[in-house]
Amino acid sequence: MIPNTVSYSQLLRLTWPEIALTLAGILALALDLTVLGRASLAARLRAGVAVACAGCIAALFLLGSSAPFAGLPAGMFVVTPLTHVVQAALLALAIFTLLLSFSVRFTGHVGEYLALILFATVAMMFLVATQNLLLIFVALEFLSLSLYILTGFDKHSRQSAEASLKYFLFGGMSAGFLLFGMSLLYGLSRSIELPQIARALSLFLAQDPLLWVAIVMVAIGFGFKIAAAPFHLWAPDAYQGAPTVSAGFLASSSKVASFFIFAQVVTVALAPAAGSGAFRAYAPGWVPTLILIAALSMVVGNLAALAQTSLRRLLAYSAIGHAGYMLLGIIAHSPRGLSALLYYVITYALAVVGAFGVLGALEPEGIDRIADLAGLFRRAPGLALCLLIFLLSLAGIPPLSGFFAKFYIFSAALESEPNLGLLWLILLAVAMSAVSLYYYLRVLKAAYVAPAPEDLPRLRVSPATRLTLWVLAALVVLLGCAPSLLLNVIGLR
Repeated sequence: MIPNTVSYSQLLRLTWPEIALTLAGILALALDLTVLGRASLAARLRAGVAVACAGCIAALFLLGSSAPFAGLPAGMFVVTPLTHVVQAALLALAIFTLLLSFSVRFTGHVGEYLALILFATVAMMFLVATQNLLLIFVALEFLSLSLYILTGFDKHSRQSAEASLKYFLFGGMSAGFLLFGMSLLYGLSRSIELPQIARALSLFLAQDPLLWVAIVMVAIGFGFKIAAAPFHLWAPDAYQGAPTVSAGFLASSSKVASFFIFAQVVTVALAPAAGSGAFRAYAPGWVPTLILIAALSMVVGNLAALAQTSLRRLLAYSAIGHAGYMLLGIIAHSPRGLSALLYYVITYALAVVGAFGVLGALEPEGIDRIADLAGLFRRAPGLALCLLIFLLSLAGIPPLSGFFAKFYIFSAALESEPNLGLLWLILLAVAMSAVSLYYYLRVLKAAYVAPAPEDLPRLRVSPATRLTLWVLAALVVLLGCAPSLLLNVIGLR
């Protein structure tokens, strides 16, 4: 039972992980600007990453020792075992991103860069732990502002500046759509708390056309955040122009937080207006809206990826296709669907941050085009093996985690409608997965089979980057061979 009032001491106890992470970001920034101001870039990176990782580990410890159920009035902050799992995943992804930052050479502003990663993680932790429209919007925009800056952090790159500007313009427009949809929900329900909105909407479900306008506006707003078609136009440029570590962070952690809160909004607040998109059983609501977005994302993302010559842009269009698959977990609007979505998005995030980590290790060689990967297996067999694991997991090849992620999310969507009403959508998803296998194998063919000049030197990879990539690859294999390690935690058995 959540009390009507809360003391400052209770508020502090609930938010200790976020406070620890914020203090670590401030400390990393202060140390870089004062004590380490005249040290070498490598020394500043080592010290800054150590402080930032220590903050993440402290936040994980505080998260594990906090109460499993707690909350603030009006759904401002809600703690459940499921939010703990998502927050722990966000902290783990932040640690991997920070460790990959050891190879950062595009900026001398180390403290600011690491602080932004931590502040963005704080925003995501608040985002997944609230059921209040006001806090959702504030946390989402704080996260977006951090990501805009991280995307354009390479001041010497015109591509980075252009990517940041496009991301900012599209993000600002999406914020307007989302805020308009949320304001309509507040006007209809007289509440900004998700469960209260659901109770109010159930009283006049089919009477007010403004409800359907609100559903469309919310879907458009979140569609931009998750890079789903047709709201994906910013993603390829952002993935290609952003610094590699920033692109990996954007493609992994923000996806986990955005999909989780999107699922919370539609399955909790808009539960009475779900409708149905089943074949011959159509009913208006947010489910048919998301079905249309999911189908379009799968088709546009996977078919556009076939034509890409840049590995970064290929991963961007691949992410659009994966957004379509992930939407199936929301469309299922069931506990099994939410659990399948979490398993999918967490394992996807591990694979994609690893893929961008490989790209970061190759960046000093100027490798971005798929053709440039020729001879990678001979020059850096460890990197090539990691890339193999990450891409085959994204393609959904057993026994890697990506295969089980797709299996669970497809089965959850299939069970959500009686009489196999969504069978056509699952068949489309399977067909698009087969298409994705082709372009992933095209990348691996370049890395393993394509001939390369004999005089190319072996690639040197920093020990921190090499170890981080091996850990990520091991997690992808482990969660595929023993999926119950994660499934039991998130409630899917």
